[in-house]
Amino acid sequence: MKLLKTLAALTVLAVGTSAFAIGGTEIMTKVYDRQKPDFTKAAVQLILAKNGKVEETRNVGEYGRCKNNLSDVVMIFLSPASVKDTRFLQKENDGKDDDKWIYLPSLKNTRRVASSDGAKSFVGTDFSYDDMSTREVADDTHELLKESEDKGNFKDLYVVKSTPKDPKSSQYSYRISYITKDAWIPTYIELYDKKGKLVKVNEIKSINKMPGNGGRVYNVPMENVMTNVQTGHSSTIKMVNITVDQPLPDRYFTQDFLSTGK
Repeated sequence: MKLLKTLAALTVLAVGTSAFAIGGTEIMTKVYDRQKPDFTKAAVQLILAKNGKVEETRNVGEYGRCKNNLSDVVMIFLSPASVKDTRFLQKENDGKDDDKWIYLPSLKNTRRVASSDGAKSFVGTDFSYDDMSTREVADDTHELLKESEDKGNFKDLYVVKSTPKDPKSSQYSYRISYITKDAWIPTYIELYDKKGKLVKVNEIKSINKMPGNGGRVYNVPMENVMTNVQTGHSSTIKMVNITVDQPLPDRYFTQDFLSTGK
């Protein structure tokens, strides 16, 4: 009888530990590997607000390139005058931190953004430099919390908790992501500070399907809002116009272009 009870207990335990058909790491790998356009060219509005009241609207030109599943992006601030001609370049690396550079017109020079500056504000917004980066899946442990949850404008989402393996590698103690099952896009991310308190929420408000080359269809986030829940301040990245898969010159993704704008 003891043996039968032990076997029964092990069976229940086995069923309990395999309740989900997919694991957190597999989900986040699919997020990382999702198909992206080869090239993007966009007109962007960057809207800064406090408690819902708009403080400033910035107009930005953005160029993107994805090669070997590694993404490069350059952002050119067009207005207002306080940020005009500021330029930012980010190049994703495989297995290590992204390379980032920023050109500041007031100093007339381009400087590398150090890894130690990752927690600093990106050009006075609620996004940090690290928030703008792609974090490696292997840098965190990923636990699937729920298989289906509604959040914001999207329904039936995976909920995954991601915790840094090395706490010093992130400004956050952990993050909880709500991920679409069709597009593998985190549409709602809760970011928790080192004390375990919710500090920021990153929410995608809408996604458009856009046709690309070779019959491909891309899921493109059109409005992304980062809100600091502790201060009530928010920064919205809104795509005003975007084209995909139209080739761009390689020079756009260089430090020379960052310095000269041409």
